[in-house]
Amino acid sequence: MYRFFWILLVSSMCFSQTSKEKAETFIEKKEFKKAQSELLLFLKTNPKDIDAIELLGDAYGHQKKWDDAISQYQYLSQNHPKNANYQYKYGGALGMKALSISKIKALGIIGDVKEAFLKAAELDPKHIDARWALVELYVSLPGIIGGSTSKALDYAEELEKLSKVDGYLAKGYVYEYDDEPKLAEKYYRLAIKVGGSITCFEKLTSFYEGQNQPDKAISNLEAAQQKHQRNAMHYQIGKVSADYNIQLDKGEKCLKAYLSHHSAKDGVPKAWAYYRLAQIYKHRGHKTEALKWINKAISGLPEIEVFKKEKTVISKL
Repeated sequence: MYRFFWILLVSSMCFSQTSKEKAETFIEKKEFKKAQSELLLFLKTNPKDIDAIELLGDAYGHQKKWDDAISQYQYLSQNHPKNANYQYKYGGALGMKALSISKIKALGIIGDVKEAFLKAAELDPKHIDARWALVELYVSLPGIIGGSTSKALDYAEELEKLSKVDGYLAKGYVYEYDDEPKLAEKYYRLAIKVGGSITCFEKLTSFYEGQNQPDKAISNLEAAQQKHQRNAMHYQIGKVSADYNIQLDKGEKCLKAYLSHHSAKDGVPKAWAYYRLAQIYKHRGHKTEALKWINKAISGLPEIEVFKKEKTVISKL
């Protein structure tokens, strides 16, 4: 009899581990609905398994089911109030819900969002994500409901002590939002100097585009390509060239290089490169070539409306 119960216990533990591992695998594969189903089944017999509850919250979050995600993270944050990550995830799910509803309704939960992030930061002095969340929150909120550039910079300072790259990027973000372009550029450049990741280059490129400085954006993308040797940078250079009608020869060359070396890891489908080439030929007034490339774009992704609109424009040349 005891042997029977021991076998039952061991098999149950193995099943439990397999269920959670399956769910994690589904999440890694971005099969979030399958992960959700697996976890809901598992939690019927293991309703207080905190790892499974957190994974279920993650699966809901990836599907933008914010109320369901909030429910899971709220349970974890209330039952494990000293766990910084649960507080952070609870605040994050609440924040995402706030972005998906009307501004008036969002006002009712902003206080809870801030409280959760502040608690996460207090519980874990090294929690980088919680501090980033507070930087973004204080920057984006109007002053009348708690927004504060100075508080955002305080948390950017804390980030800098934990990670210079994160600190510089956070300061760049705050100054960009506060319409201090010289300071924003300074800190984005410092982030590239210290870290030099693709993310650092992308932030500065995005900043230059926002400042209507496409030539600087292209120079920055070329530096990123030289450092990282990423084919995706070829597309980005071509995109800026096509969007702003500048350095068209360089844009064409980069887009054709992107197409000739294209692989799934590049992220952007070939159809978008065809579209950018069509734009470049349109800028030059070469209607036949522009139509050739826009037709290839439409053939590749026929559901994209912007391609069809571009063809209409080209046809009128």
